[in-house]
Amino acid sequence: MSLTGFYPGSFDPITNGHLDIIERSLNFIDELIIGVGVHHGKTPYLTGEERVELIETLAVDLRKSTGKSIKVIQFSGLMVEAATAYGAKVIVRGVRDSADYVYEMQMSGMNRAMADGLETLLLPSTGEVRHIAAKLVRQIEVFGGDITSFVPPHVAEFLEAKKNWSSDR
Repeated sequence: MSLTGFYPGSFDPITNGHLDIIERSLNFIDELIIGVGVHHGKTPYLTGEERVELIETLAVDLRKSTGKSIKVIQFSGLMVEAATAYGAKVIVRGVRDSADYVYEMQMSGMNRAMADGLETLLLPSTGEVRHIAAKLVRQIEVFGGDITSFVPPHVAEFLEAKKNWSSDR
């Protein structure tokens, strides 16, 4: 029996912390759906399409190295609806600290109440990436700091090019 997991997030931008959770979840999951949340009430740093493209670039190599099925999709609305629409039985979530744990435990219970049989797999972040948060990466990027140790190389290159393109306008 094949197990499909759903890893939701804003991924604005995708970080090495996200990548850590993706790679490690593939040890347990046969098919992974990475759901890029797009909320019309929020103003993201990157568009939904840009975020999907950046993750898809990573997914190409991960498919080759793991032989696993990985899909990258956009969704809006309730995450449980997107997860069940794609046949997921497990929600994958990363946990950096106790605050994340408390929040994820609440979400796990709510998700299970809304979608019977939908379980949550909490993966603690590894020490090398535990400190990375996309919000902090965005702040560092906006102020011209070096983000290369926090994001995959192609993400740093994309953000640098985008910043240069924006400043040329």
